[in-house]
Parts: sequence; C-alpha cells; structure tokens
Amino acid sequence: MRPADDDEALQRLIAAVADGDERALRALYDAVSPKLYGVILRIQRDRAAADDVLQDVFLRIWQGAGSYVPTSGRPLSWLCAIARNRAIDRIRRKSEVRPPAADEEEDWLDRIADPFDGEGAILDRDALNACLARLERAQRDCVLLAYCEGYSREELARRYDRPVNTIKTWLHRSLAALKGCLESLS
Repeated sequence: MRPADDDEALQRLIAAVADGDERALRALYDAVSPKLYGVILRIQRDRAAADDVLQDVFLRIWQGAGSYVPTSGRPLSWLCAIARNRAIDRIRRKSEVRPPAADEEEDWLDRIADPFDGEGAILDRDALNACLARLERAQRDCVLLAYCEGYSREELARRYDRPVNTIKTWLHRSLAALKGCLESLS
C-alpha cells in the first residue's frame, strides 16, 4: 500500500471514530498502536507507564477525533503528536527522571524503526534520514532530542548552553528545512 493510500485509510478511520464508531476505533488501534507505543516508549521508558499512556492516547483520540483536519497534515503525524504529548505530560506530571540520552553516535532512525512498517514507511524513513543528514549536527540532535526523546525547550537550552529562544529558532528552522527537503524528495 502506498503512503497516500495509508493516509486515506487512516483519515477514513479517524472520521468514523469522530462519528462514534467503536469498530473504527478498534481498527485504528490495530493499525497504529505499535507505532504509537514505540513513540511513547522512547519517551516514557517504563513499559507499564507506556501501556497506561497508550490507553490515554486512544481515549484522547476517541474524544478528539472530530478535531482532526486532513488538510492540516498527515493523519499518522497527528496521532503521533498526541502520543508524544501525552507521554511528555505523564513524565512532567510524575516528575520522573529520564535516563541519560543515548550515545550520540547511535543511529536514531534505527531506534524509530517499527517491525510493522511496510515498504512505504521504510522509504519515508530513508528520506527522513537523508534530510536529517543535511542539518547541522547541533540542530539535528536538538530536533531528535525534542521530538524523539521528549526534551523540553528549557532542557535543550541547558544542554546546549543557549537561550531558550535560540533553541526555539533552531527547532523552527530545522523543521522547516526538513519539511522542504522531504517535499522535494517525494
């Protein structure tokens, strides 16, 4: 299945969930829960807590599916943002201590890999890897720490010894560069 087909299928499921279709919610869960669980687990680190967060994520999806606007972005991106935000919220609420960041030489995209990914997702990941490689190292690492590890802007400012506004600028410009690069590759 092509990514566009995946997007259309997910959009239909989200629309059905917005209409209160419980079967659509189960189908959506089956389709995306491994990916969302991976996003949560990379931030949360504790499997029991990650399980709880995943349940909370699907409750949020059930309650907020009507707020998804297909023209605002890909459905999986919307779902992953919910998962990421809920995982970060849980850490902040519980004041849990996160283990130190992984070795800087580690291949981040291998950590994001999902065994359920199809060929399209693998190609998307390859494109993302190519685009990430075009960023300056500090900005690339900042993006990865923020969006894969759940670091706040304040934590990144302390880590890089830069003002919070500089970190915000790095993230904004890096995301814009990634978006442009990914669009040029698709």
